[in-house]
Amino acid sequence: MNLKSMIPAYIGLNLFCSAILFFMLLEGYLAYGAVLAFNEASKIILVIILASISLTLFGVLLTYLTPEKYIDEMNKSYQDSSVLEIISFMLLAALFEELLFRGIIQNVLFIIVDHRWLAILLTSFLFLAFHVQYYKKPLMLLNITVPSLVFGWCYFYTDNLLVPIIVHFILNVSMTLLFKFNKITLKA
Repeated sequence: MNLKSMIPAYIGLNLFCSAILFFMLLEGYLAYGAVLAFNEASKIILVIILASISLTLFGVLLTYLTPEKYIDEMNKSYQDSSVLEIISFMLLAALFEELLFRGIIQNVLFIIVDHRWLAILLTSFLFLAFHVQYYKKPLMLLNITVPSLVFGWCYFYTDNLLVPIIVHFILNVSMTLLFKFNKITLKA
């Protein structure tokens, strides 16, 4: 898979999701302070650092425990791209997924169910459903379930959508680069 060729599509998806989120803010479905609160910068930084480190360690641990035959082929192809392509793609992918799943879906579900953890769980279920390529390798679903729950918690805990975007980006880039530079390898 050529990451460079996917970048324009992700730019379009990000613009579309941004427009929906902007509409939700304008129409009063969401409060600006519930999407981009910056009132506790130290809390935001701490959450980003702890969540990023924890999820990366979780990913490394799963890599060492999971035989290669259970890893999706698409994930293996990312490391063949240039570092710039990886960073660009991972940023756009994390931005799109978090705008869609935490910014739009999790917020809409929270409006409907009025319970934060139920909204996080339902959003994570939809996040899993979105990753259809992992259905052939169900163990890969665990690899995205835990991060999805953490992304949802990070967002609600900080009221800042940038937090799960940054954590998601750091996780994806760090794991891909660890593979690219052979700091971790798949278990035979």
